[in-house]
Order: sequence, then structure tokens, then C-alpha cells
Amino acid sequence: MQQFPLLPDQAFIELYKLLKAVDWAGSGGEAKQVIDAGWVQVNQEVETRKRKKIAAGDVVEYQHQQVRVVSADTPSE
Repeated sequence: MQQFPLLPDQAFIELYKLLKAVDWAGSGGEAKQVIDAGWVQVNQEVETRKRKKIAAGDVVEYQHQQVRVVSADTPSE
């Protein structure tokens, strides 16, 4: 599973921004469309809130890909 580290001063990242950051969407508009369509899961539940705050420990899934958001000081596996 891929990991996405938050910046040191960052407590969360909005869901649509995360999809762009991990290259699962080419633009913010595309990210918002796939979220609105119900194709994205957060912690194994369908999430349709585009600006959902994703914090360390959350797992996001899209098209059989998963990413775990971690704090900046979490060592990589």
C-alpha cells in the first residue's frame, strides 16, 4: 500500500487534493467528478464529500489502489 506523508505543519488534506497529489486524477475537476460519482472510498466507506478532511491513519481507495495518509514524522515501510 502506498503512503502519503502530510507536511509537518499539515493536520489534514482535502480528499480531492489527495487524489491529485497521488496522480489518481489529472485535475481538481476530475477528482471532484470521481468522488461525486461514488468511486472513492475512505476507510472502506464510499465518500462523496469532495472536501472531506483526510488525516493521518485514513486509508483512501480508488480503482483498486490504496493510499494511507501518514504524519510527516512516520517512518516509511
